[in-house]
Amino acid sequence: MTPQELEAARDRIVPDVIAGGLSVLFCGINPGLMSAATGHHFARPGNRFWPVLHRSGFTPRQLRPSEQEELLDYGLGITNVVTRASARADELSDEEFREGGRLLALKVERLRPRWLAVAGITAYRTAFQDPKARMGPQERVIGDTRIWALPNPSGLNAHWTLETMAEEFARLREAAREDSARS
Repeated sequence: MTPQELEAARDRIVPDVIAGGLSVLFCGINPGLMSAATGHHFARPGNRFWPVLHRSGFTPRQLRPSEQEELLDYGLGITNVVTRASARADELSDEEFREGGRLLALKVERLRPRWLAVAGITAYRTAFQDPKARMGPQERVIGDTRIWALPNPSGLNAHWTLETMAEEFARLREAAREDSARS
């Protein structure tokens, strides 16, 4: 992909991979330019979302971004806090995050996943105006949907390794599994 093709993808929207009643709706910060150019979530080669999803046990094999629709077969989906694509998350304003959080809450109320998993603690804190939020399950709920803050899988998030990130995703997977067993 050329730099010109990537730049042409700026501000595009990548369609959600969603359905009603999902076990977990994963929520990225916003699409990167590679995702916007390809139409696939977490498409940048250095992004660790797909390897972590597999290593944590959510998927039986590592899916490629182009296979994102298969997530629905596992009761999983993907959306974003802010829908417009940018090269970096720091190009987004706090107001965009807050408005994205408001729209995300409406989406969650409509779709009713068991868990909303926001991949990026800073994005979660800003979008939901919860500056003291920590990684893991949150006290806040949206209707019956519980919320879990996960590490951002971007390759730029160097203080989380593939292994520690997979452990955190696996904690969510186990909580979702326990919820399913109770239902």
